[in-house]
This record gives sequence, structure tokens and C-alpha cells, in this order.
Amino acid sequence: MNRLLTYNLKKYTTYSGIQYENLDTTYQVFGKKLHTAPVVVVNHALTGNSDILSKKKGWWNEIVGKNKVINTDKYTVVAFNIHGNGYQSKSIKNYNDFTAKDIAAIFSLVLNEMKVTKLYAVIGGSLGGCIAWEMAALRPSFIKYLIPIASDWKSTDWIIGHNYVQNQLLKNSKNPLQDARKMAMLFYRTPKSFNQKFNRTKTASNKQFNVESWLDHHGEKLKNRFDINAYLMMNHLLTTVDITTEDLSFEEIVRPIKSTIVQIAVDSDLFFVKEENIKTKILLNQLKIKNQYREIKSIHGHDAFLIEHKQLIQFLKPIFK
Repeated sequence: MNRLLTYNLKKYTTYSGIQYENLDTTYQVFGKKLHTAPVVVVNHALTGNSDILSKKKGWWNEIVGKNKVINTDKYTVVAFNIHGNGYQSKSIKNYNDFTAKDIAAIFSLVLNEMKVTKLYAVIGGSLGGCIAWEMAALRPSFIKYLIPIASDWKSTDWIIGHNYVQNQLLKNSKNPLQDARKMAMLFYRTPKSFNQKFNRTKTASNKQFNVESWLDHHGEKLKNRFDINAYLMMNHLLTTVDITTEDLSFEEIVRPIKSTIVQIAVDSDLFFVKEENIKTKILLNQLKIKNQYREIKSIHGHDAFLIEHKQLIQFLKPIFK
């Protein structure tokens, strides 16, 4: 495993006005030595972390690595831990102090301390893609390619409603992590995906539907590797995504962005629905901002960005050629 690095940020004031005297930001660096190659930042999703190339088979192993589409022989890859994700660090109990904009600002401050003056790309899925949007909004000339996958520049009412119910389960259920995760999995897939996978079959004992057993498995799996405070924090951040401010509209925020914005949506996503990405593309086109819209075709819904690697790689190849 690449060594976990820590940068201690002094006197950081959150957008909600809370000052942290010391804020540790942890991250890992993969591939070429810093300042010898173009830098790519990978933002992890809700239950992910910075260890994107661990031996355990994971999503980024298909995308990042030696001779992969984001080739670690050609790029320096930086992966931060979103504050409060619990990965080899303390959770943050006062999660309401932070927003997605804070996470983007902290990442940017640390990159500045690392003397990184330009990013070749920022890529992330789901929550990671939302934070990528926030990073581009804060530093419009910093990123060459902005690649948000199965995500959006704002939390829609649908996302906020989902996260509200998640929060209630995490605070009130007898089995909070398991129940919240099981409910989330229904939004991450689709009815068609479930029908194909389970087809109303039952377990060997014939006492439970396989879909129920599968949901129980995912709930238990998360409980064994994730902390409830981390879930509360990540879920909260997903509710706070919004690159606009009280003073500046979407158009005013994105007009200065110099990045080529490459939105990758999933046609069957029931969480970050593709229609929102298409609306964004229309606005970007009207503003004459360089952008692309790509769409993963899949029955698997939001989780397709974790499943349909071949399609995703084809979209990324022209960027990382």
C-alpha cells in the first residue's frame, strides 16, 4: 500500500463559520513522483477512501494503474480522504460544520501547499464527482479536465429527500448502518437489475428471498468496515452540494471555468438522474463552455459506474491517451 500522507491545516474556517485550529488531511500519491508528470486527482465515493489501488479488487483498479487508462507510468495520481470518512483517522461528530464546498476548498489548499499549480484532471464518481464540481467552481483555471461521473453540481430535492430518510435511519434504527445501507442499495440499482439478478428466487433453505439475503449481506458488510459517524458525515455532505452561492448563479459561477467538462451519466440512474446532466449540458452549450456528455448504457442504475468499466474506459481513453 502506498504510504498514507498527512497535511495539518492550521486555522481553517468552514463556510458555516466554525474555525478548526488543526485539521488533518490525509492522502496517498500513486504513479510518477510529484512534479515530474501531469497530476490527476481521484475523488472517492460515499463509502470509499484514498486507497484506490489496494490489492482487494475495487473500482479504481480497473481505471487507474500501470497500463490502465489512467496510466501510473504517465501520471501522478493523488487521492484524498474526504474528512470524516473514518479511514485510519477519527470521525467528525460535528458533521454539520462542513459542506461539500469545504471539502473542495481543503483539497485545494493542500494541493497548493504541495506546490501543484495545475491539475490535468479531477475525476470522481457520485459524491466524488460532486466535490470535483466544487473544486472547479472554486478555482476555475486550475483543472484541465473536469470529469464528474454519476453526479451533479447540486443536490436535487430527490437527493436531499433520500439523504433525509438515510439520516433518520442512521439516528433512529436499532441497526442503523445495516438499514440505511439496505435502503440506499434500492436507489443504487433498478427494478430491472434486481429482476435479472434474483428473478424471485429463494435461498437454499427456502426461508428467504435471495434479494432479501443480498440486501442483508450488503448491510452487514458495510457495518463491518464503516463507522456510523462516517456515514452521517458523507450522507450530510451529499446533501450540501451546490456550486452556486447566495450572490452568484450557476451561469455566473461556471462562465469563468476553463476546464473541459466531461459529464458521464448512467441512462438508468435513479439517484443522480441523467436528465439533470442533460440540462447542465444545454446550459454549458449556451455559455459556450467546452463540454462533453457521455452516457453509460446499463440496466444497473447508479451502480453502473462501478460495474460497466468497459464503457467508462472508452469514454476516458481520448482524455488520457
